[in-house]
Amino acid sequence: MPQAVTNVFQRIGRAIAGFSLAQRTIAIIGVAVLALGIFALSSWLARPTLTPLFSGLSASDANAVVEQLRSASVPYELGGGGSTVLVPEEDVYDQRLAAAAAGLPTSSSGGYSLLDDMGVTTSEFQQSVTYKRAIEGELAATISALDGVSAASVQLAIPEESVFVSETIDPTASVFIETGDSTTLSTKQVEAIVHLTSAAVSGMKPENVAVVDQTGQTLSAVGIGSTGGVDQQAGDYEARVTQSVQQMLDTVLGVGNATVTVVADIDRSANERLEETYTPAEGTPPLTEQIRSETQNGTSSEAGVLGPDNIAVPSEAADGTSESTDETRTNAVNKATQTTSTPAGTLRRQSVSVAVDLGAAADMSAEKLNDLVSAAAGIDPERGDTLSVEMVVFSETSAEAAQAALQAAKDAESTAQQAALLNTIVIAAAIGLPLLALVLALIIRARRRSSAAAEFDQLFGERPPALPSLSTTAPTALLESPTVPLSIAEPEPQLPPAELEIESEPAQVSLERRRSELDALTRQDPKRTAELLRTLIDDRQPV
Repeated sequence: MPQAVTNVFQRIGRAIAGFSLAQRTIAIIGVAVLALGIFALSSWLARPTLTPLFSGLSASDANAVVEQLRSASVPYELGGGGSTVLVPEEDVYDQRLAAAAAGLPTSSSGGYSLLDDMGVTTSEFQQSVTYKRAIEGELAATISALDGVSAASVQLAIPEESVFVSETIDPTASVFIETGDSTTLSTKQVEAIVHLTSAAVSGMKPENVAVVDQTGQTLSAVGIGSTGGVDQQAGDYEARVTQSVQQMLDTVLGVGNATVTVVADIDRSANERLEETYTPAEGTPPLTEQIRSETQNGTSSEAGVLGPDNIAVPSEAADGTSESTDETRTNAVNKATQTTSTPAGTLRRQSVSVAVDLGAAADMSAEKLNDLVSAAAGIDPERGDTLSVEMVVFSETSAEAAQAALQAAKDAESTAQQAALLNTIVIAAAIGLPLLALVLALIIRARRRSSAAAEFDQLFGERPPALPSLSTTAPTALLESPTVPLSIAEPEPQLPPAELEIESEPAQVSLERRRSELDALTRQDPKRTAELLRTLIDDRQPV
């Protein structure tokens, strides 16, 4: 191993060896939290991406699919209240093939597969009903494949064809859809469902398809269509014209200098008109021609008499001539039949009202503004449309109130952000300050111990080997020893070196000398001596 790396590890080891028990505990907790965070992050990153395997399943089908995934040891998750099964993205297609081989999901409307089970003895009624069920199943499966639709059900009402009725009844359809997450389909999606259903049945009109969602909202009504009714049509038309005129005025006069109001009168009745036109062909005689002529000369004959068996016997006719001619002619003409159906929702008339700020329109005349608005709104005087453009002084009260409300909203948002920031700071301070105080206390304590030990060694020299092993009561016992008097009396004169006992050991002599120095220090500065002894006692106590 390189020397630089070895030195780094040695420094780290020495730094760790210098930690107290509390510092080591905090370091171990920090390392454990860091390791757990790294493990959680790696587990989240290593988590596979899940993709829906099947959605809109019944409880039995979901159970069967889950059992198959368990037997194949494939991880899965359930969503959508148990109707959606999620598997890893790399296993989607394999598990779909495996589910198809096992005949899953089983609960389906059948579609055209219902026709496969029909036998040769099936009646005509059963054939027609099965064919209708097959169309319903295919339509439901197709509608369910649309984006946003989780399930669908289609019911068809197809009248029976007969040659003994003079008027035919149009077929109708009812479509029930269930959207994911309770969302609402857009108008284009509803129109797609309506046209898809009407095109699948011969003779069905788009306005004869009803679409309802799971919330009970009617998205398309029979006879009205998927436009949402006459009121919605009027609202859409008014909004479209208002936006067009308002955009033009904002460009010409500036934003906020004009306001537009449009009221549309929509015809709520549905009308149907049949026209037949007869036109004679060019160069042909009139449609009907009748010729009648009668000629008679001489005397008319007498009536005969009745003979046997009541049979008239003519008498002799008189001389004369009789002629009669009757002729009727009918000539061909051109015939044109035209049927016009007018659904509900036709615009009958509209009223457009425009108010322009007088200060912003000082450079424009009223006639020019009338022409601009009339062209943008599509005003038709023959239809009865009305247009009113007035130049008035706009009130600034609403603008000031709106500005004040906007400023109040901004202030409230700023106050909320400051409160959230203050709350975060308080929480962080509540968590961090105790930890910081603990670390500072440990550092100060360690430094005090080091300085006290250094000062003690400086005053008395190196501590004897027996001193660190003394109990916590050793310093007190040392002060209370008879050999260390605490009274303020003159010290006893030391014996000359010649009078020392020969049996005394050097350690005992050193201890006596240190006791004498400690006694002298205690007399000179008792407060400092007590502080040093207290530091030594704390140093020997377990943390």
